[in-house]
Amino acid sequence: MTETSRELVTRGKIDVEGRLVDASNVTLFCTIELDGVTGNVVYKPVSGERPLWDFPDGTLAGREVATAMVADASGLGAIPPTVLRDGPFGPGMVQLWIETTEEELVDVRPPEGLPDDWRVVLHAHDRDGEPAVLAHADRQGMRELALLDIVVNNTDRKGGHVLAGADGRIYGVDHGICLHTDPKLRTVLWGWIGERLTEAEVGKLRGLREQLDGELGDALGEHLTGFEIRALAERTELLLAAGVFPEPGDDWRAIPWPLF
Repeated sequence: MTETSRELVTRGKIDVEGRLVDASNVTLFCTIELDGVTGNVVYKPVSGERPLWDFPDGTLAGREVATAMVADASGLGAIPPTVLRDGPFGPGMVQLWIETTEEELVDVRPPEGLPDDWRVVLHAHDRDGEPAVLAHADRQGMRELALLDIVVNNTDRKGGHVLAGADGRIYGVDHGICLHTDPKLRTVLWGWIGERLTEAEVGKLRGLREQLDGELGDALGEHLTGFEIRALAERTELLLAAGVFPEPGDDWRAIPWPLF
C-alpha cells in the first residue's frame, strides 16, 4: 500500500455512487477525494453484513482488513489498499477500487481449449453433458494468493475474487469470511497440489510467522481474537513443515459454490 493510497482510503471523503447488487452483503461503489486526489473505493458497512451461522456478527469487515494486513506483511498475494473506517453508513471496510483488464484467470472450459500454461482443478461435464474442466492460469501472483488462502483459511475464494489488474498485477478481493479457527478452506486455486514451495515462498512464510509474535500479531488483535491469531500462526507453521501445497480435506466442501 503506497502512502498516497493509504491516506486516500483512510482519510478521503466518501460519496456513494451505487450498490454492487451481486454481493451477498451490502457493497457500495463510491468516489473518494482527499486534497484534490480522487479515486474509487468499495465500501462495505458493518451494518450491512448478513449474519452467518459460523462467523460472529459484525466481524466481516475486520476480517477483510486483517487479511490485507497479513498479505502486506508477508508479501503473499496482492490485495488493494484496505482499511476499517467510518463512512456514510457507519464503520466499515473501505478498499481501493482496482481497474482491471478483460483477461480471464479462472474459467470453466472444454479440456481441448485449455491453454498450455493453465492448471486443471476439477473435471466435470457442462449442462449439455460435454466434458469440461475448472482451471486457472499458472501465474506467480495466483500461486501466492493460493498460499495466502491457506494461511488465512479463506472460506470463499471464487473465480471472481481473482482480478487481473490493469497495472499487470493479480489482486485478490472479498476476504470477509477468512481467519476462522476451524478448517474451512474453500478455493478455486487448487492447481498446485503437492508441489514444493519455492525458497522465496518459504522465506515469506517464515517472515509472516515471525511477525505474528511481534507488531503484526498485536495489530491483528484489533480485528481478531487471540485464538484466531494463534490458529493463523499454526496454519503457517504446518504449511512450512509440510513444504508443499496441501490437498483438500475430506471433512468439508473444498471448492466454493457458485464458482464465480
